[in-house]
Amino acid sequence: MKQQLVKEWMTKDVVTIEPGTTLPEAHRLMRERRIRRLPVVKNGRLVGIVTRGDIRGAEASDATSLSIWELNYLLARLKIDEIMTRNPVTVSPETTIGAAAQVMLDNKISGLPVVEDGRVVGIITESDIFRLIVDEWREE
Repeated sequence: MKQQLVKEWMTKDVVTIEPGTTLPEAHRLMRERRIRRLPVVKNGRLVGIVTRGDIRGAEASDATSLSIWELNYLLARLKIDEIMTRNPVTVSPETTIGAAAQVMLDNKISGLPVVEDGRVVGIITESDIFRLIVDEWREE
């Protein structure tokens, strides 16, 4: 199981965004597509990643003294490149599932962009690895 390759289990139809995407646009896309992370690409190359947690962290807290209008104005202008994680940890399609899982554990992250020649070709997440485990148990 752990010797299977990432390319066999990754999500290939990856939803990506550009650094200039606004926070509300990214949040809407995540809700609509039911995804928790978005690779950020510029000129076809991976430059960052933004997660649902990053989005939540950028939104206002109850402690703000701004009015709702001021707050909405500021959030509507916030660009993803201001909150994304730059140079995210990645794996290649030829990485084994075991190695990818170890990278996730070591870095305390739940998903990895799969990159080949600087371009995003997939994404592998804890859910994908869990799906592999369940499939293996079914076969036993």
